[in-house]
Amino acid sequence: MDLNEYFENVKGLGVLATADAEGRTDVAVYAKPHIMDGETVAFIMTDRLTHHNLQSNNHAAYLFKEEGPGYKGTRLFLTKVREEQDSDLLYSIRSKRYKSEKEEGNPRFLVCFKVDKVLSLIGAGRDPDKYE
Repeated sequence: MDLNEYFENVKGLGVLATADAEGRTDVAVYAKPHIMDGETVAFIMTDRLTHHNLQSNNHAAYLFKEEGPGYKGTRLFLTKVREEQDSDLLYSIRSKRYKSEKEEGNPRFLVCFKVDKVLSLIGAGRDPDKYE
């Protein structure tokens, strides 16, 4: 699947799920990922629960439900590979969608993830090596 083409052309709602080191979970509505390259995506986030969880557990899952009837969409299984705080790259990416000025006292983070697996929203994807 060409993630760049998919997220450029499909409207919908995204949800990012994380857990801390003890397994306490969080789920938050997130915009579409920024596609960095064929196997890396990034999200811009503030220092809240999702970002906090990623400091002790670098795994996350992103669910995207396409607009319209039914359950079409995709799931991305992710591993955090790096992050940057208030970087020029973050604000150049952010300026494509939003006002790009830095806000005093409200740091932003560009969190980059390797895409480990891509599955459809419904169906295929049971990994017998991990779940039996």
